[in-house]
Amino acid sequence: MPRRHGYALFIALVAGVAALTAAVAFAGSLLFTGARAKAAAAPGPQGAARTPAAPAGATGLWLATWTAAPVQGVPDPDAGTDLRLRTVRNVVHTSAGGDAARVTLSNLFGTHPLLVDRVTVDGRPVTFRGAPSVTVAVGRQTVSDAVAVRVAADADLVVALRTPTARGPVTVHPNSHQTSTTELPEAGRPTTDWRYLTAVDVRTEAATGAVVAFGDSLTAGSGSTTDTNSRWPDVLADRLHGRYAVVNQGIAGNRLLRDGSGPRALDRFDRDVLGVTGARTVVIALGINDVQASPQETDPARITDALRTLTRRAHARGLDVVGATLMPYEGHRNWTPARDAVRMRVNETIRAGGVFDRFLDFDRAVRDPEAPQRLRPAYDSGDHLHLNDSGYRVLGSLPDVAALLRPGPATDAL
Repeated sequence: MPRRHGYALFIALVAGVAALTAAVAFAGSLLFTGARAKAAAAPGPQGAARTPAAPAGATGLWLATWTAAPVQGVPDPDAGTDLRLRTVRNVVHTSAGGDAARVTLSNLFGTHPLLVDRVTVDGRPVTFRGAPSVTVAVGRQTVSDAVAVRVAADADLVVALRTPTARGPVTVHPNSHQTSTTELPEAGRPTTDWRYLTAVDVRTEAATGAVVAFGDSLTAGSGSTTDTNSRWPDVLADRLHGRYAVVNQGIAGNRLLRDGSGPRALDRFDRDVLGVTGARTVVIALGINDVQASPQETDPARITDALRTLTRRAHARGLDVVGATLMPYEGHRNWTPARDAVRMRVNETIRAGGVFDRFLDFDRAVRDPEAPQRLRPAYDSGDHLHLNDSGYRVLGSLPDVAALLRPGPATDAL
């Protein structure tokens, strides 16, 4: 992914914010404030202990450099007995770098204990409490020991793992917009699913925290070009240049109030946001699927009340909350004037304040000035709902970096 300019200005801004933060003893976190200045890292849901596993004398902060929310369980696509078919090379793209890594493996949707007998990070063997293999209980996740491996910011990383039995279902994040492979003697079999892997943490002295992008397909990157890392959180990560991590917890089709594609946002928030190592800010971009997908939510107050609930839960764990307005989608097969009226009412409430600490006006940034209920044609992927690479570049360029890294009034727009 190409680097973007303006890093010198960003570094200066961060230095100023860091100095102010140190003066009020916020323990080095740029995003903690007031009564919410409590540790956001805690034992993660599904049994994941999020404590650093670092060698004696090691220094630095542990934080997530990449994440993928678990979405569903699927039949094992490589259920044969050939172990060469049972190793998947998950290719992930980092946001912050470090001198050590650890991985989180999930069996959230499994119905049998998951045995993983080999894990590597860029070829370096990974252990679990000193053992080379681990068994993950049904519905749980586990975090590895630290492995000494240099992880670069804004780079591809390969996390390979082998499951010697095919007892499934396989916990996956589908439609990743990234090509991973299954190992074969002659060539890899491509897949766009991330299997079992849900997080990579790094130990770093360069970055100071993580922004969690919590959303649906418009955060997951539907409509973007595969293997180009063009999702809006990727664009934002480029702007931060490894000084702050940005992790993507978007699920295509995800909703606030109903299960569907993945657990509903109200149920997955603790695991997929509060359980993220080093999380300091969450950007919530959810609600459009409640408006447009069947069965539709016709009461805008139910959507904004759910968003306020997420904000309160984030505040209780010390996180700052940025929200996004809902983008237009006239021309999509599900659009009706009545549904669009719900969307606009939600946006009015967000802009009036009292839902988030501050907001990003995604709607205003990408709508067609001549037809505000539609996406600007230059940003439309073609289905009139999802953006193309240019549209996601606009979203990722919206946040004012200095404002993102400090608390502010609820009516502030970034």
